[in-house]
Amino acid sequence: MFIKRSFQMKKTSEEKETVLKMIKIYCSKKHNSNSELCKECSELRDYCFKRLECCPFGENKGTCGRCEIHCYKAEYREKIKEVMRFSGPRIIIYEPRLALKHLIKGLRHK
Repeated sequence: MFIKRSFQMKKTSEEKETVLKMIKIYCSKKHNSNSELCKECSELRDYCFKRLECCPFGENKGTCGRCEIHCYKAEYREKIKEVMRFSGPRIIIYEPRLALKHLIKGLRHK
């Protein structure tokens, strides 16, 4: 049980790291914030983190974009799509390891 929970926490923290990096890229380029997220992006980050923590699929979770359950409210779903579209190609430059993991995960759960 502990190992399973530990593995789930590791996966969740990796996903949080990826989402955070994408939001940071978006915020720095679109909202000209350098060190900290703006209020809007901070709220999006908090909302995304909460959704990741509450995901019913747990360790078997794929990427949110391919999920059959849409647990995001419409306004946040549109905002995170915008962030992902903008930051997706750029994360390859800033964080190639995270980009590769995210890509593999998406292909695995297709």
